[in-house]
Amino acid sequence: MNEAEERDIVIVGGGICGLATALALHRKGIRSLVLERSEGLRATGAALTIRANGWRALDHLGLGSVLRKDSFHIDGFSLSLSLSLALNAIILFMRDISLGSGFYWNMSPPFTIVPNDRCGIMKVDRGTKLEKLPLSKGEARCIKRSDLVEALAKDLPQGTVRFGCHVISVKLDPVTSSAVLELHNGFVIKAKVLIGCDGANSAVLKYLHMNPTKFSATSAIRGFTSYPEGHEFENLFIIARKEQVLLGRVPVNDTLVYWFVTRLWTSIDSKISENQELIKMSSLETIKDFPEDMKEMIKNSDRSSLSCLRFRYRAPWDLMLGSFSKGTVTVAGDALHAMSPFIGQGGSASLEDAVVLARCLAQKILESDRNTISDKCAMDKYEEALNQYGKERRMRLIKLSTQSYLQNKMFETSSMFVKLFCIVILAVFFRDSVAHSQFDCGHL
Repeated sequence: MNEAEERDIVIVGGGICGLATALALHRKGIRSLVLERSEGLRATGAALTIRANGWRALDHLGLGSVLRKDSFHIDGFSLSLSLSLALNAIILFMRDISLGSGFYWNMSPPFTIVPNDRCGIMKVDRGTKLEKLPLSKGEARCIKRSDLVEALAKDLPQGTVRFGCHVISVKLDPVTSSAVLELHNGFVIKAKVLIGCDGANSAVLKYLHMNPTKFSATSAIRGFTSYPEGHEFENLFIIARKEQVLLGRVPVNDTLVYWFVTRLWTSIDSKISENQELIKMSSLETIKDFPEDMKEMIKNSDRSSLSCLRFRYRAPWDLMLGSFSKGTVTVAGDALHAMSPFIGQGGSASLEDAVVLARCLAQKILESDRNTISDKCAMDKYEEALNQYGKERRMRLIKLSTQSYLQNKMFETSSMFVKLFCIVILAVFFRDSVAHSQFDCGHL
C-alpha cells in the first residue's frame, strides 16, 4: 500500500453537491479536495428546474446572477389530463387534490376544464379567468446541468478537483480517528473530514452503515430540443398526463427546450439506456397518443442529450431514524437523500446541503483557530460541526422526502386505496404543495 496523502477535508464526488460544497468552503476560506471518478466534469440528466429555495442557495454561493442570465423565468405550470382522469378527479376530489404529477390542483367551484388546442393543454377556468398554477413561491427557472456544474467548478481554485479517482473503500484510522480512503489505483488518502457526495451508490454511505437507496418502479427519459430560429412556447412548465405516462416541457431560453417522459420502468429500459437512438424511438412509442407538437418536439430532439434513468430514493423513515454522520464522516446530496423528481427539489436540496455544511464547518474551524488546541480537540470540533449539520438538515429532508415519496407512489400504483391514502396524507401535511420552495437555508 502506498504512503497515505493527508488532507483536512476531502469530498468524494464531483457532481452538483460535491462541487457546491467545495465552493461553499472556498467562500469561507477553507480548502478541500474533491475526488471525482470520471475523467471530466459530469452532468447527467440534461437539465433541472430550480425553484426559489435553490436560487437563494445559489445566491449565497455567489452564482445566482451568473446562472440567471441565460434562463427564462417560469411563470407557472399547466396540466393536461385525459378526459376520463379529469372527470374522475372532479367527481372524487373537489378541493386541493394532487393528481400525481407533483402539484396540487385547487378545484374550488366554479370551474371548468378548458382545452387549449394550440399546445394540447387543458387549464382551469374559474368563471372567465384562466389561471396559471404556481410552480414555486418565488422564482423558478430551468437550467442546463452542465451550465451549473461548470459555473461551480469555474470558481474553485486550480487543483481542487482531482479526476479519475474512484474510492473503493473507507476505513477508520484507530490512532488519529481520520478516515482512510483507498482508491482503485492503490493510492491512499487520509482525511480529517470526509464528505460523501458520491450519489446513490455512495462508497461513503456504506461506511456509515445507512440503508442503501431503493429503486422506484418509475423511470424517465430526458432530453433537449433546440430551436435555432426561436420557439413560440409560453414560459410555462407544461405537463401532459395520460394514464401512467407524464410528458413535461419547459423552456430553458428562447432557443432551447427541456422535456421529459416519465413512465413505469420496464426491463427494456435497461437495454436501451446506452443507445440514444433506441431511447428516442422508445419515447416516441410511449407518447404516440399525445399531441402532435409534443411528438414533433421529441422527433427533433438533440440525440446526444438523451438519457434514460430509473428513479432511486431514500425512504423517509431511513432519514428519520438513520445517522447522518459517524465521527468526522458525513454524506450530502443524493448520497443522503436521493428522491424521485416529482417535487423537483433534488438539485436544490443538494445546494442547500452545501451551504449548511460549509457554514457549520466554518464556525467550528474558526473556534479552533482562535484557540491553540490539540488534534484530538480539533477532531471533536469537526464532529460537532457534522452533528450540527445533521440537526439542521434532518427535518427539512424528511419533509421533502416524504412529499416526493407520496407523489411517486401515487403515480406508479394501480391501487385506488393506496392513491386515496397518499392523497389524504398530502392533503393533511402538504396542503400547499409548493411551500417547500419558501425555504431559506441561510447565509454562509
